[in-house]
Amino acid sequence: MSQLFSPLQLDALTLPNRIVIAPMCQYSADGHGNMTDWHLIHLGQLALSGAGLLIIEATAVEAIGRITPADVGLYDDDNQAAIARVLKAVRQHSRMPIAIQLAHAGRKASSHVPWDGGQCLAPGEGAWQTVSSSALPHAAGEPAPAALDDVGLARVKAAFVQAAQRAHALGIDAIELHGAHGYLLHQFLSPIANQRSDRYGGSLENRMRFPLEVFEAVRTAVPAGMPVGVRISATDWVEGGWDIDSSIAFAKALAARGCSFVHASSGGVSPQQKIPLSPGYQVPLAERLKAALDVPVFAVGLITEAKQAEAVIAAGQADAVAIARAALFEPHWPWRAAAELGAQVEAPPQYWRSQPRDQKALFGEARIGAR
Repeated sequence: MSQLFSPLQLDALTLPNRIVIAPMCQYSADGHGNMTDWHLIHLGQLALSGAGLLIIEATAVEAIGRITPADVGLYDDDNQAAIARVLKAVRQHSRMPIAIQLAHAGRKASSHVPWDGGQCLAPGEGAWQTVSSSALPHAAGEPAPAALDDVGLARVKAAFVQAAQRAHALGIDAIELHGAHGYLLHQFLSPIANQRSDRYGGSLENRMRFPLEVFEAVRTAVPAGMPVGVRISATDWVEGGWDIDSSIAFAKALAARGCSFVHASSGGVSPQQKIPLSPGYQVPLAERLKAALDVPVFAVGLITEAKQAEAVIAAGQADAVAIARAALFEPHWPWRAAAELGAQVEAPPQYWRSQPRDQKALFGEARIGAR
């Protein structure tokens, strides 16, 4: 029996299989953080993919926390209503569990969308003042962020809490906090970005303090059975930066506070990173975390083939595999994986006729008549 297609328990939520659609920014909101018809089409097709969990893209908890003006937000009533419209349509046709990634871009905010270069916005282009752990720009020549003071830290923490409460009100099944890819929570963790001299900087314990405070506040703000996990960059891929040993310490602290899962990615905090790209290149990071933790760990990073994903789960390297770009290129990737591994996957009845003739059990109890 395929291990990839076995169920996975996240607190009170049962995933039908261990394929996760990772959050992928679409940069297609309306300029005020509101989802548009693009998100209805995008999330709609992924919700029909047969995966065990779909995670909505990085969703800003305050307006200045958006990477670009076209990012999705969940900081006001209009944002919430726009997401509700999309979820209502998607859930009419899919039972797939849906999570949301709550994020704050910190010093990497106020940027152009990637297909317009991704560089920082100029003052005449609607740029805004960014914030971070320290007043250090992400790259040379970029505007410096403002270091968050106690009032700013309290505001950001409250914004995460309010966004989490909105997510729960929307009926979203799980929350992932974005502590990876060089965004705000990662900026507190990494000594590359965090050079504070107060209780939030310096030692590993101090650098973990604010992300842990945010996690605790969100965990307390939603029901106990609702999974709350964290995506981390397990290493900065920069000498002297955040590394796997620090990640293990952080993940253990999260687990002690009720973390439901850890989603292991890497990099993003420095343009000096040197990432050794290869198939499954981040899986060893997930494996190290899984060996140290009693909570589920998601592996991600150039996992593109069904047998590759199956091997990760079967070998106990991770509890789930998260796919991103592979799902954009092939939205029914889980169908192909199920066919290759002799498993079953849920598909909408409108698509049952696509079942290959030699895979009659692929869609379970699918029955098609003819006229």
